[in-house]
Amino acid sequence: MALKDLFKSAARRTPLATGRNHHASPSYTLDSKTALAQLASTGCFAQTFYVSGTEQLELVLLHAEKCSPEYVAKVAIHARQRGHMKDMPAFLLAHLATRGPAGLAALKASFDRVIDNGRMLRNFVQILRSGQLGRKSLGSAPKKLVQRWLMSRTPMQLFRDSVGQDPSIADVIKMVHPKPTSDEQRAMFAYLIGKPHDVSKLPAPVLAYEAFKRGEGNGEVRAQLRGVPSRMLTSLKLGTADWTAIAERARWHETRMNLNTFHRHGVLRDPAMVAKVAARLADPEAVRHAKVFPYQLLTAYTHATQVPGPIREALQDAMEHSVANVPLLEGRVVLCPDVSSSMSGAITGYRRGATSMVRCVDVAGLVTAALLRKNPLARVIPFDTAVRQLTLNPRDSVMTIAGMLGRLCGGGTSCSVPLAQLNREKAKVDTVIYVSDNESWMDAKGHSGWRSGTAMMDEWTKLRRRNPKAKLVCIDLTPNTQKQAIERADILNVGGFSDSVFDVVAEFVNGEGTHWVDHVERITL
Repeated sequence: MALKDLFKSAARRTPLATGRNHHASPSYTLDSKTALAQLASTGCFAQTFYVSGTEQLELVLLHAEKCSPEYVAKVAIHARQRGHMKDMPAFLLAHLATRGPAGLAALKASFDRVIDNGRMLRNFVQILRSGQLGRKSLGSAPKKLVQRWLMSRTPMQLFRDSVGQDPSIADVIKMVHPKPTSDEQRAMFAYLIGKPHDVSKLPAPVLAYEAFKRGEGNGEVRAQLRGVPSRMLTSLKLGTADWTAIAERARWHETRMNLNTFHRHGVLRDPAMVAKVAARLADPEAVRHAKVFPYQLLTAYTHATQVPGPIREALQDAMEHSVANVPLLEGRVVLCPDVSSSMSGAITGYRRGATSMVRCVDVAGLVTAALLRKNPLARVIPFDTAVRQLTLNPRDSVMTIAGMLGRLCGGGTSCSVPLAQLNREKAKVDTVIYVSDNESWMDAKGHSGWRSGTAMMDEWTKLRRRNPKAKLVCIDLTPNTQKQAIERADILNVGGFSDSVFDVVAEFVNGEGTHWVDHVERITL
């Protein structure tokens, strides 16, 4: 008789591992399309807990080269427009410039949808000229795209784009020599590169900025400073009245980023200004238009300890708005945030002098909190090497719930333990959602042989026998291409830390089981 262990039913067998994670424990390797989407939505080319910037670059190139230029362009658009990423989308466009005629066609079709501000243009130029992609010049086709982009900008847009260096917008103008489309644009190009220009053709805020730098600080000049980006004003000697004027016209992100500056300069001593700033931050439409990351709001809330209470409350309101598209999930839902030590890494990686205070575990807490707020009957099972006990109130704010989960951080990683707990209880489950970095290793004992899968897949296989319609969602916050659950009809692997992840989760759970790559493929070029 044939050996039952060897020839047991495929429905009862854990899929064999196809890779190893950073602890050399069993894992499942993503296919190149899903891997590229994961890297583009989570990678910042900065050192994470496990992956260096160099490794991220190598992984992106490896998987991008295995995908068609059209798909690479769609990933770049998705990562920029839905994931709000910066470096990765620019890198993917630069990669397309090296892919021959098909790559250049895809680059032209996606350029304006990815390069949507001056910083993105500077990123693209810097990456393409760095030599990392085998060239140190733009090339004729990319040069024409950059020229066209610059020529499409208004003088004030060019002025705002001029914030930032290495390269600066002035450097880019000198590289590509755009042809002005109006006298005003001609004057602005010349002004930015330090060439003689017709001063009368420059916008009033530019003239005011230059006048103020010369010491001409009369009321008319100060009034015109309202059109100048706040980052260009921080080095100037401005008083409370000046900073109040800046605060009155600041855009949403400028407001969020300058709360402590406004406080330091006395702007927030005026109750009317406190009310105005709070109303702007809490405006649902402004939050959506700003494409804010929930973790950016957590950062602002963490740093703004001295600002008046109404502003901190407005940041909490903004957080609720930023996760407004969290899905209402049908049936019995279990949320499993990873609170292990590896989740203590900065969400955007370690950058010298610019490392985010927000950790992966904080973002896992935010995602869990947002889902719990919309699905108050969901069960939350935090885990590291074991299930962590924590009682949460779904009516608490997202900030409060996220903070409670973040304080649990520590220990090794066993992704299987929440599922093992559910199996011991013989629980009835419809949807299980993990938020993790998938670096499970404490539960790898007995799962390292050539016939092994992961412990997490073992437990999921058992759970599915009792709950044949159950679905598993694995949200990964890191640039990781090794997972603990294999991609298939009942399992979704998705990555990123913008609210667009919720759209993918909702369609998978409540719809037809659509996977992440399907969302990317829908993009038209």
